[in-house]
Amino acid sequence: MYSRYTFDYPYPVAISVNAPVGGMEYPMICWQRPRPEKDGTYSKRTKYGLISVIIHEVGHNWFPMIVNSDERQWMWMDEGLNSFLQFLTEQEWEADYPSRIMPERMGGLLSYLKSPNKMPIMTGADSLQSTGYNAYTKPTLALNILRESVLGREQFDYAFKQYARRWMFKSPTPTDFFRTMEDASGQDLDWFWRGWFYGIEHTDISIENVHHYKMDSRDPYKDKTAKKDKRAAEPDRLFQKLNKPLPKRVDAFPELKDFYNEFDELDVTDKDGASYEKLIKGLSEKEKAMLKSKGQFYVVDLKNLGGLVMPVVLKVTYEDKSTEEIRLPAQIWRRNPESISKMIVADKKITRIEVDPHRETADVDIENNYFPRRMREHTFGISKSKKPSGNNPLRDKQKAEEKARKEAEEKKKKEAEKEENKKPAPKKK
Repeated sequence: MYSRYTFDYPYPVAISVNAPVGGMEYPMICWQRPRPEKDGTYSKRTKYGLISVIIHEVGHNWFPMIVNSDERQWMWMDEGLNSFLQFLTEQEWEADYPSRIMPERMGGLLSYLKSPNKMPIMTGADSLQSTGYNAYTKPTLALNILRESVLGREQFDYAFKQYARRWMFKSPTPTDFFRTMEDASGQDLDWFWRGWFYGIEHTDISIENVHHYKMDSRDPYKDKTAKKDKRAAEPDRLFQKLNKPLPKRVDAFPELKDFYNEFDELDVTDKDGASYEKLIKGLSEKEKAMLKSKGQFYVVDLKNLGGLVMPVVLKVTYEDKSTEEIRLPAQIWRRNPESISKMIVADKKITRIEVDPHRETADVDIENNYFPRRMREHTFGISKSKKPSGNNPLRDKQKAEEKARKEAEEKKKKEAEKEENKKPAPKKK
């Protein structure tokens, strides 16, 4: 896997030792834990933890043993790049492999990304805090987003391989990585490096409003009827409802009524009809076709609450339950990085819009990604329950099987004794 994304492994061996000590790497050899229990069983956490750490520590043969970046200065250049390749390798191990940046394990990282005490990835190693996030997980997430949502796999993989091959057996700095990725991909990525590596902003894009526009047909028969229907559907205000039963003066004295008691400004008049006919005659054929158009126009107001500039992915759901995905590049924020509006032209009514439907941009608050908003769900407990220690389903299964085996043997023994007792006693001579 590593060779596929970088270069062929040049060393004669790669030794991995399952030791009782923590993971540590050297050229061609590494040590890592955890180890199974003394009875040979192991937990799910032990299984996947060991697979991941073997991939990771063996992967250090590429970064930094061959692409020799300085971990003492820029920790993410070997731990982060290696963790990224570790993620790609894990995803080819089996379906739904529990990698660090999978959604079910992202809660801690997302909480860190929106915390006020976070640090830039580009902080020197001696001053870096939260190294698990800043040196390992956040660079992995950033490069995965760059690969999947910004450049695309083909362009990213080519550029990353160029970086690895150009700098093997050399000592690159962060700017060497940034420049090589831009040069090989042909893309200006300054905005990406600034946001993910030099900045501390996070992704939080909110749908603030959606405005629905429809073509005004200028036909008084259609438009005024529609306005009447809308007026009739409006609920009465409280004071209107309470005051309706009160006796009315004009009912007691009908002579008080005049023209306006019967007049409705939404009634179609001959004047309306004449104006409409005159308008139609003065329009071109193209303009007449536009008036008859049933197109729906929507303007979506988006706000960048987190401050990090990112591509925007919109999932649009229509009234017939069909969906459409609209992908907008990060350059849409170039004139205003705080708020933008996007027009959507559709031939049917939109019932729902969602930002980041695939959870690909690490948006820290998905509840403001929906329009209309959905109810926020929470849970609470009477008391905090303690997690059972030593969770090892494999050991529990083996114990249960051993217990069942003994119970079966005991049952068989008792049945044999019972059959033996049923036999008649031998006759005395």
